[in-house]
Amino acid sequence: MDAHAGRSQVIGGGTKPHFAVLDGLRGVAALCVVIFHFSEMVIWDYGKLWIGHGFLAVDFFFCLSGFVLGYAYNDRIAEVGLGRFLKARLVRLQPMVIFGAVLGLVAFYANPFGKALGYSGSRVALLFVASILLIPFGGMRERSQNLFGLNAPAWSLFWEYVASLVFGLVLYRIRRGTLIVVTIAAAVALCWAGHRAGNLSGGWSARNFWDGGARVAFSFSAGLLVYRLGWKLRTRLGFVVLSLLLFLAFVMPYTTGAWVREAMVIIVGFPLLVALGAGATVSPRMERLCRFSGDLSYPLYMTHYGVMWIWGDYAGAHHLASASLWTAVALGVSIMLAFGWAVLRLVDEPVRRSLTSKTVPRDRDRQLVRSRTVGS
Repeated sequence: MDAHAGRSQVIGGGTKPHFAVLDGLRGVAALCVVIFHFSEMVIWDYGKLWIGHGFLAVDFFFCLSGFVLGYAYNDRIAEVGLGRFLKARLVRLQPMVIFGAVLGLVAFYANPFGKALGYSGSRVALLFVASILLIPFGGMRERSQNLFGLNAPAWSLFWEYVASLVFGLVLYRIRRGTLIVVTIAAAVALCWAGHRAGNLSGGWSARNFWDGGARVAFSFSAGLLVYRLGWKLRTRLGFVVLSLLLFLAFVMPYTTGAWVREAMVIIVGFPLLVALGAGATVSPRMERLCRFSGDLSYPLYMTHYGVMWIWGDYAGAHHLASASLWTAVALGVSIMLAFGWAVLRLVDEPVRRSLTSKTVPRDRDRQLVRSRTVGS
């Protein structure tokens, strides 16, 4: 760990260096997801969308998650215990899951541009309960059978919880050689899913549920393997250059059969970026920017979709021309950034502080609550 990358509190006392560049890259990925979702609501053909591979940000999140949880808990989860580990994960992730579902419910009823879907109160209540409890449902045909119709990005949080549970039960125990075999097997499963579907964008719908399992299985294992093998590539490439490399993955051309290139980015590119980010250093000013970017990423990721269907219906009703579309997208993304920051300061941080003081009283457990994983 690079001593110049910042420092964070270690469970049981002491300090551990902090990966500021990885924080920053997580924020860049979250921003690209928001841009991608605003854009795809108007241009559904990814081949015509300049950021048509924005969905790959989720695979980067999963890879970061494996690395961060490995770093934070691989050597001490046995001491902490599975129960406290999962409780800390809930404190860190669940408030925004619930808040995002609430925003989705409000947007469902307050959409002035869309036609009423005619759902009964009991049906909407079922959708809402499934969303806050992260129970895959896929009960909205009008929304492509999203697993969580009120807040579609929650599908990745479902798999994040699955990965955390498998990590707490199995992965932290296994030897590096076994982890390498698991990661290779997961890569094969990932390629099979991509070949079958023609792309690696699945996991968010009842129609492609298990593709999400293949995506998290590889990327989480790969991130954990990067940590377990000690791959921190010392580099002079700073946050800006690494952000550009990450961004290029999202804007590479989208074509039929794109799964081969997508698989190469996920299997080779993202673990390499994590290793480079872990070994990169930044100035104090840039470190502050990276930390802010990382802090904002999770609230932004989990709250932006409440307005996506409103935005899509608005764009459709007003037949936004290409010339005006990107101005509208830029405005919408800017508003979501400001809103995400407000949610971070007024909801996410206060709620987590309160829950941490009440439910995670021991200092040794609080590091995990602060550990950042999927978009968080």
